[in-house]
Amino acid sequence: MTHLSVNVNKIALLRNSRGRNFPDLLAFSARFLDLGAAGITLHPRPDQRHARYEDVAALQRLCAERGRELNVEGYPAAEFLQVVKDARPAQCTLVPDMPGQLTSDHGWDIERHAALLRPVIGELNDLGIRVSLFVDADYPELEWAREVGAARVELYTERFVESFGGAQADAVFDTYRQAARRAQALGLGVNAGHDLDLHNLARFLDIPGILEVSIGHALVVECLELGMDTVLGRYLEICQS
Repeated sequence: MTHLSVNVNKIALLRNSRGRNFPDLLAFSARFLDLGAAGITLHPRPDQRHARYEDVAALQRLCAERGRELNVEGYPAAEFLQVVKDARPAQCTLVPDMPGQLTSDHGWDIERHAALLRPVIGELNDLGIRVSLFVDADYPELEWAREVGAARVELYTERFVESFGGAQADAVFDTYRQAARRAQALGLGVNAGHDLDLHNLARFLDIPGILEVSIGHALVVECLELGMDTVLGRYLEICQS
């Protein structure tokens, strides 16, 4: 079974657009958990245009109360890391995003950034925070994820999504399957995320052993179209099959 972690950044974006707590990020997150999500994902960026650093502690309390996991994503800048250390979520997914970046669009070159990542991951591990590294499926040196102390990698799925249903779909899918196998052979857990949705998720989960998918943008859009109960039910059916 694959765990579904709902990324609530788009809920936060709507909230921020009106300058008051509406929609209520905590209330929507609680609803996702009540409907069966295994956890919540939040990616606060330096400009805090959607998720805010103050949201992390509040969501961690909510997830702890419900016995679920909070996954906090972000670039390991000092302010971000202090927020994570203070809140102590179950998982921190480190991404190579720079300030001002619209959305995540590539994975780490872990070997190149080992001097940055190794001490950061060590500090997070010492606090009991599981660390996942955002990686491209064709990154050839996955053993470096273990070398720097990560427990998991998150496969960046944009290329899979773009090829889905096209002439290159099978070849691209095989790239992801092989990446998951390589990571698992190294003892790494495998997560996945970026633009997965109700149409393509089942195919992606034909890859054995995917532990967690974090889905936000598409899921929120689908909730607008179909309703939260229906959408969460469909995702959970896919993840549990």
